Order: sequence, then C-alpha cells, then structure tokens
Amino acid sequence: MADIVETIRNEASLGTLLALLEKSGVMETLKGTGPYTLFAPNDEAFSRMNIIEYLTDMQNLSDTLTYHIAAGRHTADDIRDRDAIGTENGKYLTVTLDEGDTVVDNGKFVAVDIECSNGIIHIIDNVFQPQLSGWYRDE
Repeated sequence: MADIVETIRNEASLGTLLALLEKSGVMETLKGTGPYTLFAPNDEAFSRMNIIEYLTDMQNLSDTLTYHIAAGRHTADDIRDRDAIGTENGKYLTVTLDEGDTVVDNGKFVAVDIECSNGIIHIIDNVFQPQLSGWYRDE
C-alpha cells in the first residue's frame, strides 16, 4: 500500500497540491509514519479559490498546508460525528452538516477514505484558510 505522498503523486486531480507540498517542507511530515488524515484540495479548488499568489509566501504556504493535516486516522464516518478536528498547525477545523452532507470548514468531500500506509486522504472541493479558522461555526 502506498503512503500519502505516493498516493497524491498518483492522483491526477491533486497536481497543484503536490507542487505546493514539494515547494514547502510539509511533504516530510506526510512521509512520516503517521497516521495522518489529509484533507486534500483538488486542482479545481485551488483554481476557484484563486489562492496561489497568497501561497507564494512560505509562511502562508506552510500554515495553509498544515491546516489540512490532522494527526490520527479519521474516516469520513468518524468526522461526521465530530464538531471539530485539530490540525498540525494548532488550529481546529469545524465540522457541520449541510442537508445531510458533511462540511469541514468550508469544504465538502469529493472522495473519501482513500487508504494509505500512513493514514487516510479525503479529497475536498475547497482550500481551508487558517486565518478564517472558527468563523464557520455558529456559537
């Protein structure tokens, strides 16, 4: 079974994410033993969000990518039953339901539970933005 990095390399819809991971130091985390859960924005998400210029700053890039990684192996069913998930950058992703669909921060699942030797990947339709952490939640 491939690890998270190998799986990303083999998924055509994750080319932008792969390029950004290679540019940052975050790739090394995803090569580790884990387990990790990666919320992987697809290429469409990066295009729609028009966020690439923001990610040219290395700190913004690292903060954003680590905001997509959670320690532990969290399946889509596990996530559905939670209110929040801690990320590798120290902030929390908010989990809500929208007409029965799980929404993590501002993203919906495109593909779920992609098993890897060191964790699991969920492909999402949006790029999580750590500077907006928590604003999705109604308190």
